[in-house]
Amino acid sequence: MEKQRELSDPLTMRLPVDLLKDIETIAKTCNRTRSWVIVRALKAYLMAEGGDVLNVVKAREEFAAGGGHDLDDVLAEVDAILEGKAA
Repeated sequence: MEKQRELSDPLTMRLPVDLLKDIETIAKTCNRTRSWVIVRALKAYLMAEGGDVLNVVKAREEFAAGGGHDLDDVLAEVDAILEGKAA
């Protein structure tokens, strides 16, 4: 049996009428709710463009916490590798 996911409080939003019509058509055709269709669409967004944004946020947080490498050091290491001076 699938574990129930914790849900947020309900959200209120306005959608363009044509978009809502498409959502309702998909929901009816798939015998699903509008919420199901919208959640699927949001998951797809978060795996693509939204995921890129989240990765940038994470990288910025890591950099602010002292993560990352100095570009000059990285370039010097690359030069050394190309010259055969490093393994």
